[in-house]
Amino acid sequence: MAAAGRALRAALPAGLWGRVAPLPGAPRRAAAHFAFQPDPAPSEYGQTQKMNLFQSITSALDNALAKDPTAVVFGEDVAFGGVFRCTVGLRDKYGKDRVFNTPLCEQGIVGFGIGIAVTGATAIAEIQFADYIFPAFDQIVNEAAKYRYRSGDLFNCGNLTIRAPWGCVGHGALYHSQSPEAFFAHCPGIKVVIPRSPLQAKGLLLSCIEDKNPCIFFEPKILYRAAVEQVPVEPYNIPLSQAEVLQTGSDVTMVAWGTQVHVIKEVAAMAQEKLGVSCEVIDLRTILPWDTETVCKSVAKTGRLLISHEAPLTGGFASEISSTVQEECFLNLEAPIARVCGYDTPFPHIFEPFYIPDKWKCYDALRKMINY
Repeated sequence: MAAAGRALRAALPAGLWGRVAPLPGAPRRAAAHFAFQPDPAPSEYGQTQKMNLFQSITSALDNALAKDPTAVVFGEDVAFGGVFRCTVGLRDKYGKDRVFNTPLCEQGIVGFGIGIAVTGATAIAEIQFADYIFPAFDQIVNEAAKYRYRSGDLFNCGNLTIRAPWGCVGHGALYHSQSPEAFFAHCPGIKVVIPRSPLQAKGLLLSCIEDKNPCIFFEPKILYRAAVEQVPVEPYNIPLSQAEVLQTGSDVTMVAWGTQVHVIKEVAAMAQEKLGVSCEVIDLRTILPWDTETVCKSVAKTGRLLISHEAPLTGGFASEISSTVQEECFLNLEAPIARVCGYDTPFPHIFEPFYIPDKWKCYDALRKMINY
């Protein structure tokens, strides 16, 4: 086996070894495609504690259950803590009537959540992976999103929040790596939110739970343990539909959400160092309804826009941003808008390093924009 490994290594082009599937006993590829940079510890919300992303989700759910006696948490395996440990200890603390397992039936989970929310209670549903949210698509799009409208505001299920682990994780392949936010961005009546960090996740999740519209909250699962920072222990809210400018710049606007924010932050640093290019970095945070004002204001200043997400290029949410900016900022643009996204293929397993829109793809697109 060792001889076979050496032969394969000799046959591959320089630099490619380690980017293909390892042979048994061969060194495993362990490097992430991003570097997480924690935000400064906030001072306005009181005492903070070091938490990773799944712990910040647990903290938010704990706060919500403590504050609202009607709140319930349910989904596949949540009673013992969930596959990602986001609900650890909650059943013991709040009881089996408020934190409980459901059958393996996504459409049933969401339909049940709609029913609970219509009664006026607060429903927090978990779909175990965003890839498996599609059986619940009809319940979300045709029921939850339209409930208030079709009843003339006599009834609504605005107290419903749907959580789901989302995005690539390094080894998830076809059915545990997808980013389906664009499917739901086409649906009036719901809100879609994706955080970039533990601090953001807790504040945004609490805002979703308290918002009077059905919300889908996608959690970047690769950050569950990789992202660690100081998070307030007490509840706090981060407004929905407000993008955040993480870094001001004058030459290029870069927009992303979730894990990809950390990729473009690194690209911005590379562009400054290697090209002398000043980048403005924006975390969109809310996909629907998105903050057009912040993005367009930035592009009017810089004249260039790069949007990056893990989901496939065609029909991805970058298309909607690009179209809106082209309409609103046409006379300000100095170069075509760049979209750096996943390929129009199913999400691969061993070829994930080639599929994801890493910093080198984003940097290359940025360089082409500057030289246009």
